[in-house]
Amino acid sequence: MTTHTPTAHTIVNPQSLPKPSGYAHGVLAGNTVYLGGQTALDQDMNIVPGGIVEQFRQAFSNVLTTLAEAGGRPQDLVSVTIYLTDVDDYMANGREIGRLWRDMAGTDYPAMAGIGVSRLWQKEALIEIQGIAVIPEG
Repeated sequence: MTTHTPTAHTIVNPQSLPKPSGYAHGVLAGNTVYLGGQTALDQDMNIVPGGIVEQFRQAFSNVLTTLAEAGGRPQDLVSVTIYLTDVDDYMANGREIGRLWRDMAGTDYPAMAGIGVSRLWQKEALIEIQGIAVIPEG
């Protein structure tokens, strides 16, 4: 559900994602979409099982769902930050994660950063993905 606020931006909260409390899934300001950090939460607010590859698939899908709700496409991503609780695990599964990225978003990559962290909001979460997209005018 996209709601309008009295400010110059629009809050973007897709109904297919868990209902946010204390945050927004995305904010559309002009033609720029700020995509809030997404972990591998499913609709029932559970982190999906299966390790880093399945968590990447769910977290990135959540990001892309929010982007689509704002009117954007994966190729509109200009910056992506990936927070990881185990960088080595991510790197060990890099080929499969790269294949998933290409299947979900194509081969045009945005500016990216991968950052190791001690933990994420949900203890079971291995990954959180945050991004910025610019939707072309017209």
